[in-house]
Amino acid sequence: MNPDTSKAVASSAQNTPTFRVMARVGYLVLGIVHIIIGAIAVSVAVGAGGGEADQGGAMEQVSRVPFGTVVLWVIALGLFALGVWQIGEAVVERDPDTKKKWGRRVKYLGAAIAYFAIGATALTYALGGQSDSSRSTETLTAQLLAAPGGIALVVLIGLVVLGVGVAFVVRGIRRSFEKQLSLPAGKVGDGVRTLGVVGYVTKGIAIAVVGVLFLVAALTHDPEKAGGLDAALKSLADLPFGQGILWLVGAGLVIYGVYCFARAKYARL
Repeated sequence: MNPDTSKAVASSAQNTPTFRVMARVGYLVLGIVHIIIGAIAVSVAVGAGGGEADQGGAMEQVSRVPFGTVVLWVIALGLFALGVWQIGEAVVERDPDTKKKWGRRVKYLGAAIAYFAIGATALTYALGGQSDSSRSTETLTAQLLAAPGGIALVVLIGLVVLGVGVAFVVRGIRRSFEKQLSLPAGKVGDGVRTLGVVGYVTKGIAIAVVGVLFLVAALTHDPEKAGGLDAALKSLADLPFGQGILWLVGAGLVIYGVYCFARAKYARL
């Protein structure tokens, strides 16, 4: 299949009403996941426990509610659809500037991988399994550190994750996320912009901390220093005024979740 045919097929699929609805459902369930993670982080900050503040912890909380398995299946299918949508965006990208075109394609593909990963976690819990992302991250980091050139690779992973976090912060500050939305004029549009700014900045901080943990693990040769989102958020509590910072980041993730609800309605699809 030549590139033009691939673009035509991808564009045709994206224009189907069913696929658009599934993509919007994907944003809705992404919002649910972030709200639960943020709520867990806030509960940790106030000393109420709350479980793992990551995708696995969020899915575990969902699995405990009535009809939780059904909800998990909806989350998985919605995120898989959203991931496929991002791949389609990468395929049909036509910016005449080659550098910008490939930059956007990398962004779309990175988002697709993230959505697929969260969707896979939801599917694991829907099928009755469990996921320990922090332990998996430590194991993978230990294997990398033990391999030839592994330290450099862990540093590279840390820098990439840190860069993604910084990109989220910049996107929030510059409000570049607005390009993906069709916002109404007035207070509603202003409200969605505010949610986006706060949400992107706080999520970026959380992701950046994950990157820093990878760098610390590489520099200290200690894989236990590495961890996923749960480890990153809980590490904030060890900082001066850490509980307050963790509370703010958790609240910010909740706000990002609410923004995802708005994005489900106003996203350009």
